[in-house]
Amino acid sequence: MSKLLWQPSEQRIRQTRMYRFMTYVNERYNKDFSCYDHLYQWSVTEIADFWAAVWDFMEIRASVPYDQVIDDLTKMPGAKWFAGARLNFAQNLLRYRDDKTALVFQGEDRAPEYWSYARVYEEAARLAASMKELGVGPGHRVAGYMPNMAETVIAMLAAVSLGATWSSCSPDFGIKGVLDRFGQIEPTVLFSADGYFFKGKRIDTISRLDEIAGQIPSVKRFVVVPYTMENPDISGIKNAVMYPDFRAGGPAPEMEFAQLPADHPLYIMYSSGTTGLPKCMVQGAAGILVNQLKEMVLHTDVGREDTVFYFTTCGWMMWNWLVSALATGATIVLYDGNPFYPGPEALWKMAEDQKISVFGTSAGYLGALENSGLRPGDRFDLSGLRAVLSTGSPLSEEGFEFVYDAIKSDLQLASISGGTDLNGCFALGNPMGPVYAGELQCRGLGMKVEAWDEQGQPVIGRQAELVCTAPFPSMPLYFWNDPDNKKYLSAYFDVYPGVWRHGDYIEINERGGVRIYGRSDATLNPGGVRIGTAEIYRRVNDFAEVEDSLVVGQNWKGDVRVVLFVKPVQGCAVDEDLKDRIKKNLRQNASPRHVPAKILEVPDIPYTLNMKKVELAVKNIIENKPVSNRDALLNPDVLDFYANIKQVHEE
Repeated sequence: MSKLLWQPSEQRIRQTRMYRFMTYVNERYNKDFSCYDHLYQWSVTEIADFWAAVWDFMEIRASVPYDQVIDDLTKMPGAKWFAGARLNFAQNLLRYRDDKTALVFQGEDRAPEYWSYARVYEEAARLAASMKELGVGPGHRVAGYMPNMAETVIAMLAAVSLGATWSSCSPDFGIKGVLDRFGQIEPTVLFSADGYFFKGKRIDTISRLDEIAGQIPSVKRFVVVPYTMENPDISGIKNAVMYPDFRAGGPAPEMEFAQLPADHPLYIMYSSGTTGLPKCMVQGAAGILVNQLKEMVLHTDVGREDTVFYFTTCGWMMWNWLVSALATGATIVLYDGNPFYPGPEALWKMAEDQKISVFGTSAGYLGALENSGLRPGDRFDLSGLRAVLSTGSPLSEEGFEFVYDAIKSDLQLASISGGTDLNGCFALGNPMGPVYAGELQCRGLGMKVEAWDEQGQPVIGRQAELVCTAPFPSMPLYFWNDPDNKKYLSAYFDVYPGVWRHGDYIEINERGGVRIYGRSDATLNPGGVRIGTAEIYRRVNDFAEVEDSLVVGQNWKGDVRVVLFVKPVQGCAVDEDLKDRIKKNLRQNASPRHVPAKILEVPDIPYTLNMKKVELAVKNIIENKPVSNRDALLNPDVLDFYANIKQVHEE
């Protein structure tokens, strides 16, 4: 039985926007819903009515209303959403144009920069005017190879105001990683900073831009933002111009906001690319807008009074998700750099200074914070903090308890899970509901998510495949350069035609809570019994000697054996005593099937640039299979170590 950690008061429940929305639905459709579960069941049964209510409740700005919410609820993929509507995504995010702070940018060891809504609007208008002079408009792509700074947000708003499609990746991507992404989509304008800071060091990107410029001939302008130095030398970069020289001068222009169909391409997002070239997922403006506002306003309860932070780079979908908060009139905080520089207190000092009310991060960060010994609630004034969000990987029960013990006891901890594919969540927080250790509070409104067993039947209280059995607005429109939809269909619909199979291994309990057990393609099958990797990580994290770990299922003599790789903390070793204690813990607290056949010490654990463990890459390499795109990894050289571990091929 999961441990109850937090329960909102009745007064707090009634003040939430989720409660207001439920009341709105009751009045609009003559319902009498009194709890989230009733509202959720209606939202996945009367799907068109639900999304119509979201559209109106969020006051979506559209110059032409839609003719129908959805054309065919049985069609997945391919259903048309909000046909007939004409709108502009940037116009919806820039509905406020006053002196309230819209953006706060804080980099390592730098004073924060503050941008009002009026200033953001004016700066975006100047950039849009300059891009329009280049001919940028619908059918064009604009890309950002940028730190998570204000100019990145403004460039996106300017581009999509013209009808261009925006795509971004962070500056820690190497040249090949950039070319693998932007080389496919052929942008017309590419924004980049001259460099970025990490752990107090300046990292140059100017030297990379010349080669990038030479291999993406579609780029008419490389716009370089001076960040790490005042006057960087860009003379060696073809078609380069400094940002201050590019933005239009003179009187502030008005933004024109091209009015476009609901399914006009807004974003191009990328798969991690660890098994080949990254897949380019094209996402539509209206679908992303309504789904992200549903998540931001209803599930996260964000409004004008909030200050919202998410620790992310511009190469992770959480950046796109965070930026949508502008439509609520909230203040969003952008941070670029190492979250533990100059020490583990960095983000919490910022949370105190900026009075952050919603603090978003990853399970990996919370684990590292716990290991650092810092208890933010003891050192900082977090009186304004009301919600902590966690994603990227499953947050363990112990991780949940750490948040309530060391950060703040009275807040909503929302573990959220979805994907780049939908630029949103399948399961996430509910400000009206309780928080149980290790559980995501609920499935998202309008997301008909089920757990399906091996026979394709929905199950409750058992681990199974995450599927979504009805269309949702933020599904990708298509994949770039995939004219017959072959890549798209194989990504989600190859197992259950007409049903989205996401690739996560989950359990849905009777009260609607969700547990994530890891990627279903990385689940372990010793003796034919499926085991989620999260169950092993949770137990291994109990040991102070373990800094990090990775577990794979290795094909071995007609079966699968569990192999655990352990990175010890500095000064410790993975000796026989530690191995025995790990095995005993797993046997007693999980099951005998969870006990690894081998436990091996490694110097590091491979991660993608978005900080996700790459279990499949390690599985492939120890089985002598190729790993085709190492540039998608943060630390690709470590795979050479795994390829040469002799013990993994021994009894």
